[in-house]
Amino acid sequence: MSDESLRTSEKTPFIPVLAGEPEFRYVAGMHGNEALGRELVLNLMQYLCREYKKGNQRVVRLVTETRIHLLPSMNPDGYEAAYEKGSELAGWAEGRYNYEGIDLNHNFPDLNNIMWDTQEMAADKSKVPNHYIPIPEYYTQEDAMVAPVTRAVINWMQEIPFVLSANLHGGELVVTYPYDCTRDWAPQEDTPTADNAFFRWLATVYASTHLVMSNPNRRICHYEDFQKHNNIINGGAWHTFPHVSELPVEWENNRESLLVYMEQVHRGIKGVVRDKLSKRGIEDAVIRVEDHEHDIRSAADGDYWRLLNPGDYKVMVWAQGYHPSVRRCRVGMEPRATVCDFGLTKTPIQRLNEVRTKGGKLPQDLQLRLRALRLRMLRASTKTLNQRRQRKARSPGGRRGVSSKKPQR
Repeated sequence: MSDESLRTSEKTPFIPVLAGEPEFRYVAGMHGNEALGRELVLNLMQYLCREYKKGNQRVVRLVTETRIHLLPSMNPDGYEAAYEKGSELAGWAEGRYNYEGIDLNHNFPDLNNIMWDTQEMAADKSKVPNHYIPIPEYYTQEDAMVAPVTRAVINWMQEIPFVLSANLHGGELVVTYPYDCTRDWAPQEDTPTADNAFFRWLATVYASTHLVMSNPNRRICHYEDFQKHNNIINGGAWHTFPHVSELPVEWENNRESLLVYMEQVHRGIKGVVRDKLSKRGIEDAVIRVEDHEHDIRSAADGDYWRLLNPGDYKVMVWAQGYHPSVRRCRVGMEPRATVCDFGLTKTPIQRLNEVRTKGGKLPQDLQLRLRALRLRMLRASTKTLNQRRQRKARSPGGRRGVSSKKPQR
């Protein structure tokens, strides 16, 4: 079996796609021998469809208000290899890799260090992009050691503006949150993101509703007791194939956690960035939350989602050809996002360029605004020129060529 057999499921039965619906993603089976995540996602598919048909209001609300994407087996090659051996004979490495011998978990580009290195070399760190880091050119070459499924997942992530996701692994009872690597290559070091507080909330939500992780009397899974960390840990600070009889119990252990984690996609703020005049959505507008060094961008219809903990936030939005807009947005304790829409006004230069492109006549209001803009620019340049002349006149020798003697008759 090759990676090209990759399949995903989008669980939105009979529901049209509307602007404002956040995209959610669960991925499992990155290591083929970690089969529990695969079974959990398959069970989740069945559960959502079954309960939706029954009219379960929680599930109906989740399905109708969210676009849910489920990928149960990212490494089907490895799963087949481990499945042939079974739970009793499959070793640690059996099925971990794909058919090309690639560990998919370490096959994605390291964008973290690219951003950190750029920040170190930059004279002004505020100018360094903190989101949408370009994939290195060498990584996209045909001879690069990149699995087909890795390329497919990257394309999937670039085409769909996912708001929240989780990757299900097997082998330990703990929820990790980013970053998953350290900044200075230390073996273990807490390496938080700009959204560390919210990531800790997400990890806590899953761990506290898991039937086993939330049990203070549970046994240690392997060698480390994660209960002292409340069963969550930063990925940079921490670095099996189950028997079929275990699967029903594990589904019950994880069911509530899987659902409540999905519901967190509706926290924070959301809205639509529109052209103030035409009311059309503006794609690729930048949304920045003050004191949060991680910006996001609006989707194709101008809609956006920004996950945040409860609090008051100053939010700035801007787009090419538009004046920026700033407003205050308050996030409450309720499990639903606060609507914060933005209307942006085009700059006169942008409107002028659009009219010229279409070969049309300038509207009177735009003509007046352009005249006012030119007049302000003229006044500013004249003021600057006069100030320079005055400073030159006051400076020593500034009155060269001027004689105090009376002219001779």
